[in-house]
Amino acid sequence: MTRKDGLLALLVVVVWGFNFVVIKMGLHNMPPLLLAGLRFMLVAFPALLFVARPKIPFRLLLGYGLTISFGQFALLFSAIKFGMPAGLASLVLQSQAFFTLIIAASVFNERLQAKQFAGIALAVIGVLVLVEASLNGQDVTMLGFMLTLGAAFSWASGNIFNKLIMQHEARPAVMSLVVWSALIPVIPFLLASALFEGPGLMLQSLIEIDTITLLSLVYLAFVATIIGYGIWGSLLGRYETWRVAPLSLLVPVVGMTSSALLLGEKLTSLQLLGAFLIMAGLYINVFGLRIWRRKLIKG
Repeated sequence: MTRKDGLLALLVVVVWGFNFVVIKMGLHNMPPLLLAGLRFMLVAFPALLFVARPKIPFRLLLGYGLTISFGQFALLFSAIKFGMPAGLASLVLQSQAFFTLIIAASVFNERLQAKQFAGIALAVIGVLVLVEASLNGQDVTMLGFMLTLGAAFSWASGNIFNKLIMQHEARPAVMSLVVWSALIPVIPFLLASALFEGPGLMLQSLIEIDTITLLSLVYLAFVATIIGYGIWGSLLGRYETWRVAPLSLLVPVVGMTSSALLLGEKLTSLQLLGAFLIMAGLYINVFGLRIWRRKLIKG
């Protein structure tokens, strides 16, 4: 990977990590389902006027949009609204990697390797530690935590649809899939907002929308989604997946750091332990015990 592309990859990681701070800021004056709906509305319009529709079966596009867009972000935005720290959410959301492995093993009969079992085991222990911290009332609501896990599961389900889409003979460009799938959740978000948040609150939020919320929407829609996925998709198209994908492990590092610096979020020792175990599980899932083996060999 060239230095320029390496810097672009790191830029996307920073953008996606900072995304969680922006979500928290956007929620200060707007309910979560409405905020998410407006985000995807801005992603879809007017971009779909300039981006060709992916030539894939509508059922795949629908499944992808309802899982990776609607399900994931309805639950994630709600989780942060209901007390899940933004930084911790950026990490717990990465448990989607393990949900994806488990679902793929069932759907595609993919065999899990030893490193993946080890990674899953470590991550599960980390999640249990965070649950214990939540039950002890350490600044993490159980509702927010469970909603974040639900968001991770929805993301993982979307990954399965993504694999089916990419296996289709009319494999679409990344930007085509991002833009047109963003159209799918707009109506579900608005309906869900009307049902759970109420038309009155929706109208009030739109009338009283402020600069912070507007800037948050611009960031979420254009910077994190269109620009972020555009660059990431371009890199995946030019380099092997193993060169690009592992860099996403840095997203929760940026998320937790930026949340600590800008939102004043602090983790207890128990939460830090849980976060470390999940991060270690993610690392082992991708790299195995490569570094430790190298050290043993050198030693």
